[in-house]
Amino acid sequence: MLKIENLAKSYGKFKAVNHLSLEIKEGEIFGFVGPNGAGKTTTMKMIATLLKPDSGKIYLDGVDLSKDLKGIRERIGYMPDFFGVYDNLKASEYLEFYGDVAGLSKDEIKNTIDDLLTLVDLTHKREAYVDSLSRGMKQRLCLARSLIHNPKLLILDEPASGMDPRARVQMKEILKELKRMGKTILISSHILSELAELCDSIGIIENGEIVQIGSVDQIMRKVSNRNLIKIKVLEHIERAVTLLKEEPLINEVFTDENYIEISFEGEEKDLTKIIKKLISNDLWVTSFSPIERNLEEIFMKVTKGEEE
Repeated sequence: MLKIENLAKSYGKFKAVNHLSLEIKEGEIFGFVGPNGAGKTTTMKMIATLLKPDSGKIYLDGVDLSKDLKGIRERIGYMPDFFGVYDNLKASEYLEFYGDVAGLSKDEIKNTIDDLLTLVDLTHKREAYVDSLSRGMKQRLCLARSLIHNPKLLILDEPASGMDPRARVQMKEILKELKRMGKTILISSHILSELAELCDSIGIIENGEIVQIGSVDQIMRKVSNRNLIKIKVLEHIERAVTLLKEEPLINEVFTDENYIEISFEGEEKDLTKIIKKLISNDLWVTSFSPIERNLEEIFMKVTKGEEE
């Protein structure tokens, strides 16, 4: 669907994007993760045809963006991190304006606006002036604006920035619905836990380069070959800890009341043997389960935010 090859953009001596390559499949939600200044927004603007790359290629459905700007723009919806709204317009008038700019007929504009206001849950604010809307409502209205021409690819730069928790949940549900509708979505965000829930895959960018790409689980396996396991025993926790520390595949052992957490390098069959050892030593193991690593931990580790 979207393919980027060796994309580069510099401002003087500063390399904002440094030979970046990635590929996003049709119907996928791809999360762009990186610290401020890493090159996310610059990359998104180049994909949206708002910035010209110094070098490299961007393809949408196999078409080189530089060869067909008008045709490509008809298939892209872009929502910037800082968006402009016309406060003296009503919500419906705001969308009518952009529908007219997109070349839709009056009937198409009316039907499209009805559908979009329903999608972003703003039907009840149809006749409200834009300056009377909350920040979350304005952001949902801007999302509707980016959808007015029914694009295949959505580029959303920090769409939940500044939203309260309720508004973020609403935005997340809208994005899930857009995925069900078959839209391909490229999204950046600092709310890493929500990206992990939403995205099929993520790309972690630093200094203009992709440093890791894949699903959260895939990246976690690349970053660390250790698994964290939580084990619960009913009693004699000290004896269980002593036995676990004897195991060569266990690097670290931590305790928390009746729970034991281990950093484990082996496979499932090795873990089975360890649990069997505890039980054969008259220790009552009531549960054991993996501890999920979150995206924040991965991000800190990959972007050198955490010392090795």
